[in-house]
Amino acid sequence: MSATTRRLTTAQALVRFLSAQYTERDGVRRRLIAGTWGIFGHGNVAGVGQALVEYADVMPYHQGRNEQSMVHAAVGHARQLNRLSAQAVTTSIGPGATNLVTGAALATINRLPVLLLPGDYFASRAADPLLQQLEHPVAADVSVNDTLRPVSRYFDRVTRPEALIPSALNAMRVLADPAETGAVTLALPQDVQAEAYDWPEEFFAERVWYVRRPAPDPAELAAAVAAVRAARRPLIVAGGGVHHSEAEEALKAFVDATGIPVASTQAGKGSLRHDHPADLGGIGHTGTAVSDDLARTADLVIGVGTRYTDFTTASGTLFQNPDVRFLNLNITGFDAHKLAARTLVCDARTGLEQLTGALAGHRVDASYAAGYRAGKERWEQVVEAAYRAGDESAAPTQTQVLGALDAVVGDEDVVINAAGSLPGDLHKLWRSRSARQYHLEYGYSCMGYEIPAALGVQQAAPGTPVWALVGDGTYLMMPTEIVTAVQEGLPVNIVLIQNHGYASIGGLSEETGGERFGTAYRYRAGDGGFTGAPLPVDLAANAASLGMDVLRAKTVRELRDALAEARASDRPTCVYVETDPAPTAPPAQAWWDVPVAEVASREAAVTARERYDSQVAGRRRHL
Repeated sequence: MSATTRRLTTAQALVRFLSAQYTERDGVRRRLIAGTWGIFGHGNVAGVGQALVEYADVMPYHQGRNEQSMVHAAVGHARQLNRLSAQAVTTSIGPGATNLVTGAALATINRLPVLLLPGDYFASRAADPLLQQLEHPVAADVSVNDTLRPVSRYFDRVTRPEALIPSALNAMRVLADPAETGAVTLALPQDVQAEAYDWPEEFFAERVWYVRRPAPDPAELAAAVAAVRAARRPLIVAGGGVHHSEAEEALKAFVDATGIPVASTQAGKGSLRHDHPADLGGIGHTGTAVSDDLARTADLVIGVGTRYTDFTTASGTLFQNPDVRFLNLNITGFDAHKLAARTLVCDARTGLEQLTGALAGHRVDASYAAGYRAGKERWEQVVEAAYRAGDESAAPTQTQVLGALDAVVGDEDVVINAAGSLPGDLHKLWRSRSARQYHLEYGYSCMGYEIPAALGVQQAAPGTPVWALVGDGTYLMMPTEIVTAVQEGLPVNIVLIQNHGYASIGGLSEETGGERFGTAYRYRAGDGGFTGAPLPVDLAANAASLGMDVLRAKTVRELRDALAEARASDRPTCVYVETDPAPTAPPAQAWWDVPVAEVASREAAVTARERYDSQVAGRRRHL
C-alpha cells in the first residue's frame, strides 16, 4: 500500500471519516457526528459493528433497544445543540431498517439532522434472496430501505466502496446546512460494508463544515423595513428557527427597540423569557387568548423561523384582518414564501440584527403596547388559576401537575413532550425561563419520542435536569430506552401521568362525533363496548422493573415533594401520578380543522358536523 492510501473495509472507512467531521459557527467548533447508536443484527454486525469496535477510541457507541427510539434520541441531541452536532444510527436490514422510518420522518419534518446507516441486501447478489430481503417483481434494485427515500433529505445506496467518498461528503453537506438539514440515509449493502479498498488519506483528514449565517438581500431588507414602518398592529410569530440560529438575544433587542409583541409556535416557545413584557405565549389552536386575539386583528405578521403549520394558523382561520400581510424571515425560501409573504431569506440572527438597525427609532404606538400588556396580565391570572386550583390533599389534575413542576424546575431544566393533551396545556400555560427549557416535538407529534429524546438531551447537556412528560398511552408505546438510561447512567426524570386512556384523542373524538370510541383503557364488555373499570396495569412497577427509581405521588403535595426528590437524584427516576381526568386547562382559543362526517345517523356526529360547517366558513386563503 502506498503512503497516500489506507486499506480499510468500507465500514471502517466510514466510521473513521465520520470521526473527523466538524461544524463551526461563530468560531465554535463541534463534532458533527458525536456518536453512533446501534442495534446489531444480520446486515450490520460484521460490517459497521466491527468498524465501531475497531475505532471505539474515536467514535462513541450507544446501545439502543428500539430502532425508532435511537433516532428520537439522536434528534433530541441535535435539537439541544441547535443542529450543530448530530448522531448516527446503525441497524440491521429488514425490520431494523424499516423501524427507522418514523424517526426519519420526525427528523426531516422538524428540520433536525440525523445520519441513518441501515444495512442492505448483497450488492453482488451472491446471496439472492437473502434473509429479510424484499423481492420486487419489476425492480431488482429496490429494498425496504427505499421507504426511507421520501423522509430523507439525502439518500444513497453505496453499492461500491469507492462510491462512499462522494456520498459521505454529500451526506455531511446536507447535515450541516441549516437550509437543507434533516434525516440523511446511507444504505449499506452488507457485502460492501466488509469489502476492502485502498482509500486516499485525504478522505480521513479533519474537515470543517462552516454553518452559514447568510444576510438578507438589500432590496428585501428595504421592503421589509417599509412594511414594518407602515404597520399599526404588527405581531411576531417566533418559530423554531429562532432557537436553531441562537437568535434569542437578537429577537429581544428587536422587540425592545420596536415594542412589537411576540407569540410563539410550539418549536419557538422560549424565544423570549415568559416574563418579558412583550412575550404573549403560544399562538394558534393551542395558543393563549392574548396571542390569538392579537393575531385576529394584526395587519402585519412577522414570521421568524416558522413554517406555519395548521396549529399555528388555526387551519387558516386565525389571521382575520382584511388587510393583513405577512413578512417571513427564514433560512429557506420554501418557508419564507408561505402565505404570499414578503420574504427575508437569511439567517434569523443576522436578519433580526439588520432589521433592528434599519428600523432605528421606530416603535409601535403606546396604546397598542399597553393593550397587549394588559392582555398578558389577564392571561397570567388564567395560568395561576389553572396551576393552583383544587385541594392539595386530592389527586392532581393535569394542569396541577404542570403547576407542581413549575414550582420545582430551575432556569436550566429541560422539559420534553410530544403528543397527547399535554402539548396543548404546555403551549398555553408553561412559563419558559430559558431558550432551551421548552422542548416540544410537535412537527410530527410522535408518541414515544419523549423518553429517548430525554437521553439525547442529557448526552448533549450533561448535568442538566431533564424531564420527559408522558401519559400512559405514550409510555406504553416506547418505554424501552429506560434500560439504556440505566445502562449509561443518564439521570433523566420521567413524569408518568396515568389517566387510563388516550385523553387527547378521546376529547377530539367526542368533539367530532366519534363518542370517544376506542380511546379508553377499560375492560371489554360482551357487547363490544367497555365497562367502567380501568385495566389493572401498574406502569410504575414496569418502570421499576426496567431499572428506574420510582416515586409514587397520590396528592398535589406529595407530587411536589416527589418532583423535588427526583430533581436532586443522580439516578434515572420516575415520578408516577394518577390524575383526576376532569379537564381543567383553558379551552382552545382558536379552531383546528379535523373534517367531520358529512352524513351520519348518530346525533353526536350530526351535531359535530353543524359545528364544523360554521367554523370552516371562516377559513381564508392568504394571497
